[in-house]
Amino acid sequence: MSAREFLRHYWHAITIAVTAVAIACAAIIMLSTLPPRLIVMATGPEGDAYHEIGERYRAELARANVEVRLVPTAGSVENLARLLNPHSGVSVALVEGGIVPPQDASALESLGVVFYEPLWWFHKREIEGVGVDGLRGRKISIGPEGSGTRALSLQVIRRSGMEGQFGQVLALPSRVAGDQLLAGEIDVAFMMAPWESPVVQQLLTDERIAISGFPHAGALVALYPFLNQVVVPRGVTDILNDRPPSDVTVIATKASLLVRKDLHPAIQYLLLNAAAKIHSGPSIFNRPNAFPAAEAIDIPLSDEAVRFYKSGMPFLNDYFPFWMAALFGKLIILLIPILGVLYPMMRFLPRLYDWMMRSKVLRMYGELRLLEDEIKDIRSTGRDTHEIIAQLDRLKQQANHLRMPVTYASMLYSMREHIDLVREDLKQHHPGKGG
Repeated sequence: MSAREFLRHYWHAITIAVTAVAIACAAIIMLSTLPPRLIVMATGPEGDAYHEIGERYRAELARANVEVRLVPTAGSVENLARLLNPHSGVSVALVEGGIVPPQDASALESLGVVFYEPLWWFHKREIEGVGVDGLRGRKISIGPEGSGTRALSLQVIRRSGMEGQFGQVLALPSRVAGDQLLAGEIDVAFMMAPWESPVVQQLLTDERIAISGFPHAGALVALYPFLNQVVVPRGVTDILNDRPPSDVTVIATKASLLVRKDLHPAIQYLLLNAAAKIHSGPSIFNRPNAFPAAEAIDIPLSDEAVRFYKSGMPFLNDYFPFWMAALFGKLIILLIPILGVLYPMMRFLPRLYDWMMRSKVLRMYGELRLLEDEIKDIRSTGRDTHEIIAQLDRLKQQANHLRMPVTYASMLYSMREHIDLVREDLKQHHPGKGG
């Protein structure tokens, strides 16, 4: 059987087979793009606020059977470097606002801002002097290399013209800086941490330590748009003893939850949902549900983040585990165009098939009609009847060998009967010639 005849007779089976293969290939591709069960998150030094928040993300995603591996770092600057390095394995991190260069933004996306992160300025209570006057000749800590504390502290120091005027500058993590400040080993400690940070709370409540505000906070906010002014209210840590004794204005960034662009959308939704649970509580700097927020400081929001802040979690996540919801979501996206093509095709193909089957017989009827016309004009044309009979024989043989489904057998029977009728008509009207 030739390829043409094979396609003609088995086109419906071939159509089904091709469709099945296409769906199977699509299914294989979808299964290969299922969300991962392990992600790596860069946090901060162990015991630091970033690391503690990372632990909360790990606990939340564990509910969806996704493992979060935490990588301790020096802070935001190192977190950003690891995110930008495609070989580090890190796909998510907390990063303070204002440290991402524009040229590095293309590989990353933001899931929004999640909390205020003030730059705390703690010092020994006996130190006199307001603002930069209390820093000259002092032994201070501005955070380790790779930390957001150090990056922002250096910007403030340069802007204030204080470079080279300190007694000693140390690169201590927040916890170590707090311990040394309490022990009297250093005079001043700058640290970036949320209000809830244990070291911040410890220093705020200790009688030996005072908090300093930023006299030029408004100017700094105007110069650095990623900064905000927040106020530590008078007596907020101890109303009875009036601590702090007055409102303290400090500068703060907003920490963003950043991800690599290639992080699976389903994982992004899990992180956004976790952020809503972890960061939606009130603080002295914000009302409930102020965070997470759809605010892009250095990095644009991902498409998933935009949809989340507008509509919440995809509806499938309300009924299925996240990996199953992701699979069903892809299936829906796949099936809509397939059904859009298959449905009209399945309605059209039977009609096409019916037309093809009928056209085979109708073509033979066309030839038979021409022969009838020739028989009527045989006297005027003088055509040999043997030639017409040969054509009728060939037409009947063609009908006998025509393979068609049983549904169309009646058409073939009628065709054969009509051929015989034409033959009989030829014999009756031209008995001497139709022998």
